[in-house]
Amino acid sequence: MRLTAYLEQDIGRGDVTTELVVPDTDGTANVICEQDCVVAGLEEAMDLFGAFGVDCISLVDDGDRVPAGTRVLSLSGPLRSIITVERTALNIVMRMSGIATVTADAIGRTGGDVIVAATRKTTPGFGDLEKKAVHIGGGDTHRSCLDSMILVKDNHIRACGGVRQAMGRVSKASFSIKVEVEVDNVEDAVVAAEMGADIIMADNMGPEGTGAVRDAVKAVNDRILIEASGNITPGNVADYVGKADIVSMGWLTHSAQAIHFSLDIN
Repeated sequence: MRLTAYLEQDIGRGDVTTELVVPDTDGTANVICEQDCVVAGLEEAMDLFGAFGVDCISLVDDGDRVPAGTRVLSLSGPLRSIITVERTALNIVMRMSGIATVTADAIGRTGGDVIVAATRKTTPGFGDLEKKAVHIGGGDTHRSCLDSMILVKDNHIRACGGVRQAMGRVSKASFSIKVEVEVDNVEDAVVAAEMGADIIMADNMGPEGTGAVRDAVKAVNDRILIEASGNITPGNVADYVGKADIVSMGWLTHSAQAIHFSLDIN
């Protein structure tokens, strides 16, 4: 979705309040971070303000960890434009900064010993920016969309009759496409490993079950990556260190709390 489409949706036929109340003059403003966080979304905010003739100076960079009270953007230009764009721009920065902060914190809890990745549990129309925020926070975006890789999940397996049948079908795909298979037991993990999976996802198996999958799969081929997924939160992500190569967390995008930012006219 185009960034300006979010703004067009908010403005509708016009910002009637601003047009009536705010003088048609230039002015300045600052965007201020109100909580300690990892900042993300400044690039998008600057693009939105810029599309309405506002000059922006970034005082920090996306990915910087800043304390509450930090000025992150300096704005100058038409006051009407600054106020009209304000809410949409701040909403994007708030959402993306929340995701980036949670991602960075999750990585900190693991000591960087596993890859922390996003999932496809994103907001339709905003998923690209949510995945970008995960990347800014130091995480991995995982699949960007369904054509990125083959990921055989539980319903695929049920629909075709089992892991062995699913792997037989995906063997027809190009060698250039990675194949990941979701399993919920060691036996299916071994079948997938023996039939050429590149990545095996232990779904809702917990740290110990994931570790059992890891041991069995690495015995077949130690180059196969093990991904843990399902009910993983910042509170238990560290439990998967040594059990998985990758931890994918829907929590990063579906439960991250927005970080508060404000815009003040000078």
